[in-house]
Amino acid sequence: MKKIISVLVENKFGALNRVATMFSGRGFNIHSISIGVTEDPEVSRMTIVTSGEANILDQIIKQLNRLIDTIKVVDLSAENHVARELAMISVNYQKGIRSEIMNIVEVFQGKVVDITIKSITIEVTGPPDKIDAFINMVSPYGIKEVARSGLVALKREEQVVVRKKEVHIA
Repeated sequence: MKKIISVLVENKFGALNRVATMFSGRGFNIHSISIGVTEDPEVSRMTIVTSGEANILDQIIKQLNRLIDTIKVVDLSAENHVARELAMISVNYQKGIRSEIMNIVEVFQGKVVDITIKSITIEVTGPPDKIDAFINMVSPYGIKEVARSGLVALKREEQVVVRKKEVHIA
């Protein structure tokens, strides 16, 4: 079972290290971790993707709540959420295949961010399965490098639905 966990922490030296140490000290694996400052410069948001048995994942959330700099922990897997990842992929490039690569970039709504005589670097954003599919499509051309940001995610707010002059919260 895979979990996406959002952790708000105090934006202080060592907060990321304490989270990483907690995971490694207990033998938990981190598939990806992204961290950045929030709308409040004193608070950072970590988005952690991990997997394991349900009881182990519950233990991870409890342990994260106990860390000194932790403000709030939310299991986004159990919530309606929006998640995206950024990837930059450098692909071997030859003049004769430019249009083929550009067609794939267009289909995936990617963006060419650099081009040289030997390679083309493409930026793709979206859910991880979209990134994986893009990588699979360009791999026959020869991938030189891949850099992925890791998942970032936010809880989706409740939608207000208006029906026949009544307001319902969905």
